[in-house]
Amino acid sequence: MTDTELKHKHRAMWASGDYPAVAGDLVAPLGPVLVEAAGIGPGQRVLDVGAGTGNAAVPAARTGAEVTASDLTPELLRTGEQRSDVKLIWTEADAEALPFQDAEFDTVMSCIGVMFAPHHERAAAELLRVCRPGGTLALLSWTPEGFIGQMFAAMKPFAAPPPPGATPPPRWGDPAHLAELFGDRAVPLHTERRDLRVGHFRTAEAFVDYFKRNYGPTIAVYKNIAADPDRVAALDAALTDLAHRFDIGGGAMNWQYLLWTARRAG
Repeated sequence: MTDTELKHKHRAMWASGDYPAVAGDLVAPLGPVLVEAAGIGPGQRVLDVGAGTGNAAVPAARTGAEVTASDLTPELLRTGEQRSDVKLIWTEADAEALPFQDAEFDTVMSCIGVMFAPHHERAAAELLRVCRPGGTLALLSWTPEGFIGQMFAAMKPFAAPPPPGATPPPRWGDPAHLAELFGDRAVPLHTERRDLRVGHFRTAEAFVDYFKRNYGPTIAVYKNIAADPDRVAALDAALTDLAHRFDIGGGAMNWQYLLWTARRAG
């Protein structure tokens, strides 16, 4: 598979289902958390990478910052622009080859976005390149040991083989992996694991049904095994068991993420 084909595949995956519903129903609180951690304010030049429908970009713009929301999937950007109540720039862009100048932004952030770029080293290099020396890098990513990280682990045996050189998305939620990616080019300021409380699902089965209908990566895995009813049933069981294991009462779950901020060295 060529790099162009891989990007088209990723774009189609995130356009499938209804990610805007996922963003609104489940993860909306994360954007403001990242904006606050990054210290974004009036007049700052801010880039949100993997912005989706603007979960972090929109609250950043509300502070008075000059915000560019970039994403590989134009369908998500269009939805975000239609729903936004503030002015910002919406730009289709590949996180591994950003169409921006060196040192163009004061803050470069990503809220559960850049972590899904398959080649982590390329994406990290691009985040650094477009951030000015002394500027802020701010990332919020699902952890490997948290619910979403474990969901990807549960789906892995049923998924198509990853492309050569691809790294699992939840690795961005491991501080040691970030240290390898950024090295001495970024000086960490704050590293903290937190939980997002999700109470949207009354039952484990409701969670599985929702993700099968709405979440692109889950849709792609089920599509890969659609011709094998036994494997579909096995994946249903694995995801249902996962939701039961993370249930903290009444169907609510805690989804762990890593909040990481750093200063761009240089």
